[in-house]
Amino acid sequence: MRIAIVTDAWFPQENGVVRVLSTLIERLKEMGHEILLIEPGQFASIPCPTYPDIRLALGAGGAIARRLEAFLPDALHLPTEGPLGWAARSFALKRGWPFTTAYHSKFPEYIQARTGLPLDWLYAPVRKFHQPSSGVLCPSPSVFRELAERGFGHLREWSHGVDTKTFHPQAKDFLELPRPIHLYVGRVTVEKNLPAFLDLDLPGSKLVVGSGPARKSLIRRYPQAHFKIARGDIELSRYFAAADVFVFPSLTDTFGLVMLEALASGVPVAAFPVTGPVDVLGGAGAGVLDWDLAQAARQALSISPDLCRSHALCFSWDRVAEQFLDFLAPIAQAKALAA
Repeated sequence: MRIAIVTDAWFPQENGVVRVLSTLIERLKEMGHEILLIEPGQFASIPCPTYPDIRLALGAGGAIARRLEAFLPDALHLPTEGPLGWAARSFALKRGWPFTTAYHSKFPEYIQARTGLPLDWLYAPVRKFHQPSSGVLCPSPSVFRELAERGFGHLREWSHGVDTKTFHPQAKDFLELPRPIHLYVGRVTVEKNLPAFLDLDLPGSKLVVGSGPARKSLIRRYPQAHFKIARGDIELSRYFAAADVFVFPSLTDTFGLVMLEALASGVPVAAFPVTGPVDVLGGAGAGVLDWDLAQAARQALSISPDLCRSHALCFSWDRVAEQFLDFLAPIAQAKALAA
């Protein structure tokens, strides 16, 4: 199958959306599918306000139309609501092509955290983006329910997977810090709610691995915490495996792939009982959900690494890729019906 994917999230961005899409594309190619990837690095772009690490490609509508026309995909997928996603959406609607979308990030909540604008205002354009989609892929049952309550239609539950070969239990001596080591991995931004972790009264050490616009201010604000940046997945996997508990303070993630990477590394999770952690952990006992995050971190220390690893093995990327293919809307079929 010839599949076109137009995304505003791609390397060198480091986030869960990029990891999901890059792994999905890799699996689809291994299955024999031909992929056309259209991403910001192929166009002139500007830095996103308040988050310069993310580049926004503007004025790319004509180029996108030409590439899609030349490729003639069997299916079109738009995983992000950015400028490229909107341009490809406009093209598809003009041509009468069906397409699928995905809800990877709670952009309304992210924008509200920066501006204070009402969520209802912010959800309106996002709902409009997804309205003509043949299938809005939701990373968890909780996101499915939340979007349904906000008037989104054509919703499909689509979980994510984890690379259990890269992320696996390893020696703890990679880190020479007082234990227990409480770890956070991910983007260092306002919406990740990191002060809820860094303000906790916990024994041992607190370690933040990741980059983002809030990193410098948090380093100044929390001099007792340790801040690192991993150079590649192999080094990142060693940070995960060396920790004693993974603390995930976010209240706005749709899934939280980093929690699965911690579990695959044999490290239990402590988090708030919200969308993302509820869906990743379920009732497996591989982590602790509590509004008292310090209490959750203390309790999680007693969880078996084997139990964490076993739960992570349930999240197969092969199953994720097969689900994705099932949800796609065939363009040729739509053309045949129109004829």
